[in-house]
Amino acid sequence: MESDAVPTDGETMILLTRLNGSTFAVNPDLIERIQEQPDTTVVLVDGTTFIVSESIDEVIEEIAEYRARVIALAHAMHFESAPAPVPATATGPRRFGVVDGAKSPVRPVGGR
Repeated sequence: MESDAVPTDGETMILLTRLNGSTFAVNPDLIERIQEQPDTTVVLVDGTTFIVSESIDEVIEEIAEYRARVIALAHAMHFESAPAPVPATATGPRRFGVVDGAKSPVRPVGGR
């Protein structure tokens, strides 16, 4: 997939099939559990339940492929400029509560 391409549902979600043959997309991050009894049931974190024609192994494989795509995309991203690292130890007094360079009262190290 090119970096400027718009993802399709199959790239941002997994595709599953209901018993009646209709296909739907679901966000795999919302799946709480998958069970077979004997049909495969996918239960989301909000309690929504889907009965699908895929086996547990097939659903797990779809989730694994989705996660691999996410990781591959993250590795393919190139950042033009990274923010400068913040040193572990700073010289001078500490300033707590600084937001976007705003001025704040200077507190001595140790808190009081």
